[in-house]
Amino acid sequence: MTFYELDPVLNEASEIRSWRHLLGNFEVKQVPPTAVKPHGLDYSLTLHDGDGRRLLEFDNAHAIREGTGPGARTRIEYDHRHKGKRVRFYDYQDAATLLEDFWKEVDEILEERSTKR
Repeated sequence: MTFYELDPVLNEASEIRSWRHLLGNFEVKQVPPTAVKPHGLDYSLTLHDGDGRRLLEFDNAHAIREGTGPGARTRIEYDHRHKGKRVRFYDYQDAATLLEDFWKEVDEILEERSTKR
């Protein structure tokens, strides 16, 4: 399943904008498949707080290095996620799983924020 097949889901999901003082944004563009983007997508799914700070992002805009020192890892695919200041590899499977994983992380962030109030 591609993002374009999920259009109704994306339109419904984008309603998170300004919900509980959070802003969500999805940017998806078809590109020719390459070694770094084998699924043929440029994507960025983000969640920001009311002050514009990024809380969460799943994207494939750039390569990452996970860890430090001689044990640090890199890989060919650019898929990764940002949560706070941490960046971790993301194992892209398909568009539906990406959306499911994004919303699962959003739910965790909402839960964390609700217990801090």
